[in-house]
Amino acid sequence: MIRLGKHTFTPPLALAPMAGVTDRPFRQLCRKLGAGWTPSEMVTSQASLRNSRKTRLRMDHRGEPGPIIVQIAGADPAQLAEAAQFNAEHGADIIDINMGCPAKKVCNVAAGSALLSDEPLVSRILTTVVNAVDIPVTLKTRTGPSADTRNAVRIAQLAEDSGIQMFALHGRTRDQLYKGHAEYDTIASVRRAIDIPLVANGDIDSPERARQVLDHTGADGLMIGRAAQGNPWIFREVAHFLETGKHLAPPNPDEVRLTLLEHLTALYEFYGEVMGPRIARKHIGWYFKTRSDFKRHKKTLFAIECPQQQYNAIDAILRNTQHEELAA
Repeated sequence: MIRLGKHTFTPPLALAPMAGVTDRPFRQLCRKLGAGWTPSEMVTSQASLRNSRKTRLRMDHRGEPGPIIVQIAGADPAQLAEAAQFNAEHGADIIDINMGCPAKKVCNVAAGSALLSDEPLVSRILTTVVNAVDIPVTLKTRTGPSADTRNAVRIAQLAEDSGIQMFALHGRTRDQLYKGHAEYDTIASVRRAIDIPLVANGDIDSPERARQVLDHTGADGLMIGRAAQGNPWIFREVAHFLETGKHLAPPNPDEVRLTLLEHLTALYEFYGEVMGPRIARKHIGWYFKTRSDFKRHKKTLFAIECPQQQYNAIDAILRNTQHEELAA
């Protein structure tokens, strides 16, 4: 359990914010299946972009259980503070600052993990945002710009001194992107250096790994990202294992089918009849990634533009799979 102001996170497992992935339908699904909190996709701090369709969708939290956590990104302290105020006024319960995204289009404007190379600017941003709002402010970042300059301990100390109330750390450097393996020694060093809640992130893809990372780092909670793509059940499986030391049975085929169909319906409603099926394709690919027959269906599935046809095709494939398993 993690306490953050008046909010309590149980279990202490979060869905990592991922641009283009953790939209409202996916956040709601992961909360339903055991995630303790689900920050939004990264929202720009530039006021001029707030009326774009992409930003409006990222700021849509209708029907979500609280607390509403909005992650903001940028490099200008005043812009970030204004963005924090705007989102607080429009329903955010917690503001999360992104200093971890390694994407070129983010780092090229000195935002995301590019900020780690400028500690004085980091301090100004954090202090300015914290002082701008009356709700908790958290920070998500990486271990440093590169293996030679891992400065996460210093960043964490600056964060705590600035009034940041929770620190989430991905165990990779900026230049690693998502390559190689996450390391947890730096996260353990941060744990020894700060008193605010610490959340470990990076390559947490199984209940066993979750237990190992908690034991190794001493973190208060975990953040799961790519491992939840196509497998939102990972949250309840990890939570059960951490609590009991035993494995929870995986979802049966019927639950998988119903969950995927529910997810598709939510995507169609959220994005509309044109974009809904297109956005759904990547999720379908993740759900099917372990299926040996996916290549046989992929071309047909990804050519479908109509929501109902896509829904029916997925339903038929999964029902047929169930029949084959029963007959075996």
